Amino acid sequence: MESDWREVSRLPLAAAGPAVPPSPVTAVSFDNNQELLWIGYANGRVNSFHGTELQRYTRYLGHDTGHDSAVRQFQFNDRGVISLAASSLHLSTRRGLCQWNLRHEKLTNLTCMSYTNRGTTELLVGGLQKSLVTVNLDRGLVLSEFSTEDEYRVMKRGSRLICCGTESGQVSLLDMNTFQVVKKLPAHAGRIADLDTQNNILLTCGFSPRLHNSLTLDPIVNVFDLRMHRSLPPIPFHAGAAFVRMHPKMSTTGIIVSQIGQFHVVDIANPNAVTLHHANTAQYLTCTDLAPSGEALVFVDADNLAQVWGSPEKIRFTDVAAPVEWPDVPVPPPVVEWTDDTPLNTIGVPYYRDPLLSAWPTHLTFTVGKPPLKIDSDILQTMTPADFGGYAKNPRRARRNQVDTEPQDLNLPAPRFLSEKGKEKDKASTEAEQAVVVDERGTRRLFDVPSHYKKVEIKYSRFGIDDFDFEYYNRTEFSGLETHIPNSYSNSLLQLYKFTPLLRNYALHHTAQGCYNDICLLCQIGFLFDMLEKANGLNCQATNFLKTFSSHAQASALGLLEEESSRNTPVTIMIQSLGRFLLDRITQDDKNLDKTSTAMEEILGTKVMTSIQCSNCGTETARPGFLYAHDILYPKLQKNFPLPSFSHILKQSVERENQTRGWCDKCRRYHNLSTRKSIKRIPKVLFLNATATPSLDSKQFWTNNAFLPEEIGIIMQDDQFFCYQGDDLKRLIQNQQRVQVYELVGFVAEIRADEERNTHLVSFINVALSSAENRDQPRWHLFNDFSVYPISREEALDFSPTWKMPSVICFQRKAENNVIDNSWRNHLDTSILHYEYIHHERPRNMPTETTYRLLNSETEKPTEGTLVAIDAEFVVLQQEEIEVKADGSREVVRPSRSGLGRVSVLRGSGIDEGIPFLDDYIAMKEPVVDYLTDYSGIHPGDLDVRLSRHNVIPLKIAYKRLWLLLNLGCIFVGHGLTTDFRTINIHVPKNQVKDTVQLYALKNTQRKLSLRFLAYCVLSLEIQKQTHDSIEDARTALRLFKKYLEYQDAGIFEQMLNNLQADGVKLNFKVPSELAAVSAGIAGRQGLSTPPIPRTRSETGTPLPGGPPPKMRWGGTGHG
Repeated sequence: MESDWREVSRLPLAAAGPAVPPSPVTAVSFDNNQELLWIGYANGRVNSFHGTELQRYTRYLGHDTGHDSAVRQFQFNDRGVISLAASSLHLSTRRGLCQWNLRHEKLTNLTCMSYTNRGTTELLVGGLQKSLVTVNLDRGLVLSEFSTEDEYRVMKRGSRLICCGTESGQVSLLDMNTFQVVKKLPAHAGRIADLDTQNNILLTCGFSPRLHNSLTLDPIVNVFDLRMHRSLPPIPFHAGAAFVRMHPKMSTTGIIVSQIGQFHVVDIANPNAVTLHHANTAQYLTCTDLAPSGEALVFVDADNLAQVWGSPEKIRFTDVAAPVEWPDVPVPPPVVEWTDDTPLNTIGVPYYRDPLLSAWPTHLTFTVGKPPLKIDSDILQTMTPADFGGYAKNPRRARRNQVDTEPQDLNLPAPRFLSEKGKEKDKASTEAEQAVVVDERGTRRLFDVPSHYKKVEIKYSRFGIDDFDFEYYNRTEFSGLETHIPNSYSNSLLQLYKFTPLLRNYALHHTAQGCYNDICLLCQIGFLFDMLEKANGLNCQATNFLKTFSSHAQASALGLLEEESSRNTPVTIMIQSLGRFLLDRITQDDKNLDKTSTAMEEILGTKVMTSIQCSNCGTETARPGFLYAHDILYPKLQKNFPLPSFSHILKQSVERENQTRGWCDKCRRYHNLSTRKSIKRIPKVLFLNATATPSLDSKQFWTNNAFLPEEIGIIMQDDQFFCYQGDDLKRLIQNQQRVQVYELVGFVAEIRADEERNTHLVSFINVALSSAENRDQPRWHLFNDFSVYPISREEALDFSPTWKMPSVICFQRKAENNVIDNSWRNHLDTSILHYEYIHHERPRNMPTETTYRLLNSETEKPTEGTLVAIDAEFVVLQQEEIEVKADGSREVVRPSRSGLGRVSVLRGSGIDEGIPFLDDYIAMKEPVVDYLTDYSGIHPGDLDVRLSRHNVIPLKIAYKRLWLLLNLGCIFVGHGLTTDFRTINIHVPKNQVKDTVQLYALKNTQRKLSLRFLAYCVLSLEIQKQTHDSIEDARTALRLFKKYLEYQDAGIFEQMLNNLQADGVKLNFKVPSELAAVSAGIAGRQGLSTPPIPRTRSETGTPLPGGPPPKMRWGGTGHG
């Protein structure tokens, strides 16, 4: 028999069943009663195959899917098949019917099992735990527990003793009655890999430590005599013994198997009598077994390929096999011959004892009234069935026995456009709108999404987005973000960052420094935070940030851009990936400015040491790094066990150990790798990814209202991470333990509405933590894009509704809360205002026309109250999208999108009043649809760095110059600045704006006077003859403001406005083509004289005298 081993059949075991992802095979065993081969998978599933042809027989789920559900061993008896997992035992019949499934608190990390002296009715189980447990197989109950000194890997029953292989490399011989250790046999220096016993002979194979404490399979097999409890001469096996089996019929014959497929059939009495065989396998072997008949041998490799070896002429799994019960074959229905000549009475039809519904008499039919009102979905979802129908808890939305005949729609009524509203608000309408909001906020709905949680959209009238009533959605002091911009799904995460004090403070400090990297996201975040604070409740937009974010190639590669990502990608996955990208990117941006800076790493980065160990050779590699967001992994729910706390789950998630398949440099092949992270330092701000794919198990954790704590405590000790909450945290603080207390800043949540195709994101933030004053009570707000609502703490932390699930959670050290650092305003780097910026892509020999003179760094330093005149010109980047309805009406779906093309800033006072010190042309990174030359004065090529005769600079540099002037306290004078500032994406407080559109606003009319008309009537100037010029427009607005001051000082401004309105009516508010055609009595000609503004050029584009300003060449991605 020994010389007749050949491969009989092979079968790929790709998956444990249909629609089941592939899972590695973890256990294999031959049945001792029937001709069956049993396979166990890592996902807890069990398959069986019949005969040497490996015909599929049964398939079932033995253990719940989870991280500890892998099948580790099989045992068989007359009742069925017993499978062992880490924390459960399962008994099924051979047909797959479950008899019982045992879970117990004493079963924690099982690895092996064996029958006791009571036959197949009692089982002894053990594992990597300091106890052995006996189980009654008839009832499926735990009988008793026995403490042990060692942890056991493998267990086999002998004739008089139970042999157990330990983690320390010894073999413990247990008495079958008392289960006490009779003798310990030293076998290997490392843990035991496998053992087998037959007729008082024991074979063992195991590991020994090698270089760097890695474990390697021993090249020998130890042999022991169980009668004398002594060792016999070992059997050499240079390939490394991974599995050993004793032949069931030949008492001195053993089979030794290596992981590479080599196996020897050895005579133990004569070790030199060896028969060598080799299984053809492409991967290493994971498990093997010898049939009870000794005539079949099975191997399974890492590719889930099973090979059966034996003698093709005669091979059986068992000597006396019981017949296999196969399923009955269903009898097909009789075939009915159906032709055109077949009589219908020969075709059988069902027989009904009762008359059919269609045959009911008229006296049994009734006229019914109006159908009943739709029952609230919250009541239907929570209804308990009963004999009479069902009953549910009253949601208390009305009084007892009261029904709302006209239930309110959960959607708020659409707000009116500003142009449709009268000068006085409709009190009744306003009160009705507020009543709906209060009613919805006071209602706790588990299944219907309240109105203020639903996705909000901007509606456009013929006046554009400026006509939309944003105040209707936000009556708080906190600004929302608009949604008509691509990639605005990030709004909720940006709001969470803004209200994290440490991140807010450092972003603004970085922005105030001399960073000139035009793709720096940290600067753009600082600009956005400053705009949101200055807006004080007015709506804002993250245009510049999202434009810079979209320009990053890595963002596109990660699928973070809406236009490039798959429509099936959940928004939760996108926002979590975006968070990881942004936190890593802004840390790098901080490093780019100062190579020695570690501030952002200390604020955001968890310092970790990642250890990667190969399961084959034991080589371990350590890699230091930083982790900016931790994924929360939820344990498998267990019946009759309480749900673990948030702090417990967080600890397991942070210190988790993963099993992955990767390349081993030492083995030069792919192996299973064990990855473990040890925490070296925790950051000041802790970001957590709650869940990537919301499931029923993860939702059950969050339905507990007390699951997410508002405070957690973290202790780092000997590179170990400990987390506490609730009463445990209070005791640590009282005992003055060195615990870092973190407070919940807020979280981003996913809102799922049944009637909407796509979900959307909102953020829940405790704004009290970002207040400069210490607060007594939390102040939670809901940020739903541009809709902002104050909500209660209970509503914010309530995750029982089915439509609400957290995505990103933020904790910050409690000691750092309420620390709002505005000292950056005193350390602004203003060098960019005094030196020229030359784009790094501009040719050095390209001539540049200079129309401005930079501020002198010694004598012209802008301070609070400094007057500057400003005007900007824009180009169209995207045309508006219009939808024509069936009735012929037109609706704007998306407005046109403009970009800043040129901005000019002039001195507003002093001897150089009216002389520009900034005249920036903006380099365009995206195609320009329309240059609007007639209105902007910008021609094709003016915004091209390589072709323009003007000094073209990045948008970030031009924006930072304006931002510096804003924070230095300068007062901006211009005409129509509201639209200009909105397109530039900057918010200037009202006390820093002098807009001639508002100053010269006519009474009792909504007409806004044009700059050209005002210049003609007030200043006797005719401007914009051929095209617009931003320097000319800014200078004209400055002169109009000076004239306004003169009229105010003289007390004749109201009279001048009346004359201006009368003349406007005569001229139809337009400028005549020639000045001579205007009569001499036009208002404003006889006004007070103003100091002359020195002309700096005779025509647009004429260089200023005095030579070019000083230049400093800065790269586009570097800093000065």
